[in-house]
Amino acid sequence: MKTATIIGLGLIGGSLGLSLKDNNLCEQVLGIEHSEKSARRALELGLVDRIVTMDEALEESDLIVLATPVDTIPTLAVKILNRIRPNQILMDMGSTKQELCEMTAMHPNRGRLVATHPMWGTEHSGPDAAEHGAFKGRTVVICERELSNEDALKAVEQIYSTLGMPIKYMSAEEQDLHCAYVSHISHITSFALALTVLEKEREEEHIFDLAGGGFESTVRLAKSRPQTWAPIFLENKYNVLDVLREHIHQLQILRRMIERDDREGLTEAMQRANTIRNILK
Repeated sequence: MKTATIIGLGLIGGSLGLSLKDNNLCEQVLGIEHSEKSARRALELGLVDRIVTMDEALEESDLIVLATPVDTIPTLAVKILNRIRPNQILMDMGSTKQELCEMTAMHPNRGRLVATHPMWGTEHSGPDAAEHGAFKGRTVVICERELSNEDALKAVEQIYSTLGMPIKYMSAEEQDLHCAYVSHISHITSFALALTVLEKEREEEHIFDLAGGGFESTVRLAKSRPQTWAPIFLENKYNVLDVLREHIHQLQILRRMIERDDREGLTEAMQRANTIRNILK
């Protein structure tokens, strides 16, 4: 592959730029970034070789990658598919897929799109958050592979395999549901806990003096960028609400046990929770 263009040069897009270059997956990496400051920084950090316009990207690229906030991806994808050539590939890296797949399902150039979600991220954002080797060992989900042209699918699979990423295949609905449980609920819970403690801090000025490693690790995700996560929660609204209902239900059960001094119930509940170690080794 000669040229790839990444649209959105933050944590995910910037890390992909480094990975493409580190693994010699293309001769040059171009970038599109609406923030002039971020564009300059991406160049300084070597995330991309040049900043280009959309017209230049469509003219020069073999691969175009969407790494922008999830609420912008479907419309961008349609605009690019309207102009894409038969030998070009469009790939997205967003963490929600249903709207994208629904909006592009009947597009005559749908086959040039490969819908993907690499399961990696940190609480940091912007070009400075980009990391070398970020994706190695992390699973990537490819959605609705049967709708992608064989050559486009194979090219994207080869990229992710070269980066050391196991590939899982799902429908858009499955991917969004699973991500609500394993990713989105973790973030919204972390935001809620941070807000809870910040509210208490108004009354207890020394509360953060006692914060230890457990608290720090639990609220780490609350440092994540709101401009990234608000669209994710809203794009995956119904799955997130479903997970939240169950999460609140479990909190209410634990609360009742504590109110009743139910040591045995609490112990049994926590032992059941401990079994997650058998899954997350």
